[in-house]
Amino acid sequence: MRVLGIETSCDETGIALYDSKAGLLANRVYSQAHIHSDFGGVVPELASRDHVNRILPLISLVLRDISLKTTDLHAISYTRGPGLAGALMVGAGVASSLAFALNIPALGVHHMEGHLLAPMLEEDPPKFPFITLLVSGGHTQLVHAEAFGKYRIIGESRDDAAGEAFDKIAQIMGLGYPGGAEISRMAQFGDMNRFNFPRPMTDRPGLDFSFSGLKTHTKKLVLDNSQEGGLPHPNTIADICAGLQEAIVDTLVVKSLRALRVEGLSKLVIAGGVASNARLREKLSNMVLDIGATVFYARPEFCTDNGAMIAYAGCQRLLAGESSSLSISIKPRWPISLLSVVGD
Repeated sequence: MRVLGIETSCDETGIALYDSKAGLLANRVYSQAHIHSDFGGVVPELASRDHVNRILPLISLVLRDISLKTTDLHAISYTRGPGLAGALMVGAGVASSLAFALNIPALGVHHMEGHLLAPMLEEDPPKFPFITLLVSGGHTQLVHAEAFGKYRIIGESRDDAAGEAFDKIAQIMGLGYPGGAEISRMAQFGDMNRFNFPRPMTDRPGLDFSFSGLKTHTKKLVLDNSQEGGLPHPNTIADICAGLQEAIVDTLVVKSLRALRVEGLSKLVIAGGVASNARLREKLSNMVLDIGATVFYARPEFCTDNGAMIAYAGCQRLLAGESSSLSISIKPRWPISLLSVVGD
């Protein structure tokens, strides 16, 4: 089965083509980061308009990459939710219209299931069951993945997601968007030990997260060390970035390893945009060895929003006999725990 994957949940237009026998055939992503950087975060209306401009040319490019036509497609999968309503509508509308015109099935896919399954695109994919840390701009969750489609949330952020905290703090410090990449870049030049940062909720039982207090703590550091121009010296900003990144990474590592122990599992999957953070990968890779566990990642280009993960997830569900109505239907809020189990 040859499936076109369409991802338009936020600020990346992702198009990919996945073949159930040959694997991933083509993948392209257009990032809107330059559009939203002046605002320090995503502007939903601008995101939707740019998806409209980019989606059809990207589909044409992906098909051209492998010398195929739309009539060579067997099915289409698209991100149905969660995400920005306007952005989701663009992908759902194009997918449903194209599927109707070609008389092929279409399937709405859960965005976070796509992230959770992205490591399945690698040569050494994890096998169920495993713990997944889904960590992105909109979500920070620990999920017990018992089987394909059988997901149980065992921990999540009570306020800001980790990626959201990175973005907001980067804006406070006058850095660019997306904030996680900018803070990680600056952290390379900073002293992580200059300032003390809390590791929120790691000193108490449980698997939930909270990053709002860390955001407030960092904002105070920035204000306390500001110069006449309104921001701290660049060296101080680098030190704050290094300390902040270490605090967030430590918090994610502590909770992830705790989840493995609580659930009695030895496989950990890290997925979502923040999963591309080099420091997070380094610390987790070292620490899982100490407890005899294994950590799995997708390659960095499959950590951020992309069509490949949507094409793969959709293909597996389509092969199991699932499909969606061709009426345009989106779910901006959609708990991953409500998905159907593949094969049931």
